[in-house]
Amino acid sequence: MKITNMTTFLFPWGSLFVKLETDEGISGWGECSPMGGHVLQAMAVHALKPHVIGGDPFDAEVLWQKMLLAPYKLGPSGAQSEAMSGIDLAMWDIIGKATNKPVYQLQGGRFRDRVNIYYSYGWDGRATADDVARIMSAQVENGFTVLKLRMNYGPLRGEIANDPAIPMMKAIRAAVGDEVKIGFDANNGYTAHKAIQIGRYLEEHVGLAWFEEPTPQYDYLAMAQVADALDTPVSAGEHEYTLWQFRDLILQGKADIIQPDLVKCGGLTEAKKIAALCEAWSKPIVVHNTQPTIGTAASLHFCASVSNAMYHQEFTGHNEKLSALFHNQLEFKDGYLFVPDGPGLGLEVNESKVRETAVSIM
Repeated sequence: MKITNMTTFLFPWGSLFVKLETDEGISGWGECSPMGGHVLQAMAVHALKPHVIGGDPFDAEVLWQKMLLAPYKLGPSGAQSEAMSGIDLAMWDIIGKATNKPVYQLQGGRFRDRVNIYYSYGWDGRATADDVARIMSAQVENGFTVLKLRMNYGPLRGEIANDPAIPMMKAIRAAVGDEVKIGFDANNGYTAHKAIQIGRYLEEHVGLAWFEEPTPQYDYLAMAQVADALDTPVSAGEHEYTLWQFRDLILQGKADIIQPDLVKCGGLTEAKKIAALCEAWSKPIVVHNTQPTIGTAASLHFCASVSNAMYHQEFTGHNEKLSALFHNQLEFKDGYLFVPDGPGLGLEVNESKVRETAVSIM
């Protein structure tokens, strides 16, 4: 089997789909990170496409290494890795369709048939603590048992007295009770000193399931200070791209929970290596994910096939705009997404609707 063509589809909201075609008539679909979609589209088409055309999708590791090394000095972090992710996922989709197996079977089997999803709310700078508590309570009624509040970086978040996260987190806990797990995402907003101060306060007055990205990304020494000072697990990983960055996150940053993103870190091929690295250091995985279609499907196969997966971010429900791009939908019930059982990644793309909706096709 040979890859004969690659086409990318950029949508108005920034998402980028990748379609790979083969000489046997089997096509596969992948998805890239939505950050800088035009940049990723150019990277995929001009820098990476020449290195996969003519290749066998069953040689996913070989082609992955070619994409990493052949585009001299373009990365490998950021746009290159994110574009590689979409291509890699499309290759695994082809492999699954060619063998008539779901991707999790090709990744070693299934530890679980569903994954516990947490609901993530990103504060917009306007909502009050009561507003946020009502939103979170509604999501518990929708079946979620794990929640996360994500803050935006801003000058107010310095001392406990004027940090808006404090009243919000307390209001959420009061509204949902003690049985619901709550994570807190500082969005890289604190110094180590302030993160420790805030973390200790929330430990005592709210109870945290995890404290996500408390300090600036890549400041692993600061993160390590926080991890050493708190009982709450510190999590990070959405800003890491390569296996070596995840190694440093574990050894230098001392993160307790690792959060790879499959549409950023190079796809399934690299994510499985990251999972093995985490397993060697007894680190659980909570997948970072913001893409509710192909990216989520790939993440579900990943979570099914690794022993150390915990939760999965995030699912905000089906919406008409995205649902129209597919002939079938992921199944969500009682706070869980079910791992697709169909061949490949398990989603059937409505290509005519994709072409109609895309703002750029290359």
